[in-house]
Amino acid sequence: MPIRKLREFLDSHAVRYFVVSHSPAYTAQEIAASAHVPGKELAKTVVVTIAGTLAMVVLPASRQLDFKLLREFCGKQEVDLASEKEFVDIFPECEIGAMPPFGNLYGMEVYVSEELEEDDDIAFNAGAHTELLRLSYDSYKRLVHPKVAKLSCGVP
Repeated sequence: MPIRKLREFLDSHAVRYFVVSHSPAYTAQEIAASAHVPGKELAKTVVVTIAGTLAMVVLPASRQLDFKLLREFCGKQEVDLASEKEFVDIFPECEIGAMPPFGNLYGMEVYVSEELEEDDDIAFNAGAHTELLRLSYDSYKRLVHPKVAKLSCGVP
């Protein structure tokens, strides 16, 4: 079960969460539709490199990462999309593209789009293309300690 590590972490911190099973879906919008979650409420994880170091950026599924905003926020010019080859070994229990936004469990800095703070809950891939996890955004923020900023562009 790909989300075992995450579930153990959440359980050890007494966090209430829900697992949402859905038919296989691969893009954030397909996942949102399959799991009946509005795209703006579903978080997607984008793995980037910042000055050569891997980091996670968490955005609403309906939005895109604005690299210029991320560069300005972190004060680094070397910000790029990471290739699968660069991070596949870091998430051995996860299907590619289904990594949960808990970079702290993998030694990675986490950046979150401020739009996600508008909702009470956060839903995200839980390591597989057939499961989502939903928990309160406050619990997520308390456990992950992400850096929050305006990081996205696209249709709200």
